[in-house]
Amino acid sequence: MERKYLDFEKPLEEIEKQILSLQEIKKRKNVDNQLQITQLQQLFREKTKEIYSNLTPWQKVQIARHPQRPHTLDYISGLIENFYELHGDRICGDDPAIIAGIGKFRGLSLAVIGHQKGKDTEENIRRNFGMAHPEGYRKALRVMKIAEKFSFPIITLVDTPGAHPHIEAEERNQALAIANNLYEMSGITTPVIVVIIGEGGSGGALGIGVGDKILMLEFAIYSVISPEGCASILWKNQNAVVEASESLKLTAPDLLNLGLIDEIVPEPQGGAHSQPQEMIKTLGDYIEKNLNELHSVDIKFLMEKRYQKYRNIGFYKEKQEII
Repeated sequence: MERKYLDFEKPLEEIEKQILSLQEIKKRKNVDNQLQITQLQQLFREKTKEIYSNLTPWQKVQIARHPQRPHTLDYISGLIENFYELHGDRICGDDPAIIAGIGKFRGLSLAVIGHQKGKDTEENIRRNFGMAHPEGYRKALRVMKIAEKFSFPIITLVDTPGAHPHIEAEERNQALAIANNLYEMSGITTPVIVVIIGEGGSGGALGIGVGDKILMLEFAIYSVISPEGCASILWKNQNAVVEASESLKLTAPDLLNLGLIDEIVPEPQGGAHSQPQEMIKTLGDYIEKNLNELHSVDIKFLMEKRYQKYRNIGFYKEKQEII
């Protein structure tokens, strides 16, 4: 698949065009220009490192939304054997914006649940751009309860702009579905690992985002609101997305410093969209490491640690009364 370049990646696109042109000349005219190709390939790597070492929060937002970034089904295909997808919430229907099922990860049975965006416009419309309805969150919880019954660990992959905001979702009680998931996930008696693989948007992310370990890909984002929404509300100007992105502290390093995530998963040079297979393998290694850590903890102690984890999130000051 031809790589799609973001605006700030345009220098890389120009170098790639030169490389492809020289490779075509070499093939068609049997010209020995390998030295030029090698030099340009080295320049491409150096320029990629330069660009990705100095990204702004808004540029990271664009990377997190990149259409060629690996989605939940890509990670399932690359990491999960014998995956059996389960459908429906037994109340309303099925929601294709959330994938949920059981499979084997490196020999271990577990449940996998994640938001699923589309690869193209048609699939994005069918999956509602990864924005789940209430039945999606109820389906997710149904699979979590199955995992709990059989003591399977749970992996959730978060990648959504937010929960579905339209009237039909509200009519089916979107807020209650998310709130119920928060309540149930906080007390589910099996290890839970949450991975933010792209966008972690508002309550839509939190609906499958409570866990013992919260991992976040290097260029993913996680925020209470989108930069566009924040700019519209606070700046009264949707063009203020750069300022909003900086103020929201939505990048992985910001969230690690705030104690909202536990670990940053490094992405390949150029982002997950540039080398998806490498990204999938890297995430698999991080999941395996964290599963091993959680499996060594007694479940009662794990539950207490999870409780304390969320009780201790946030910073505040107590005002002393002056007598």
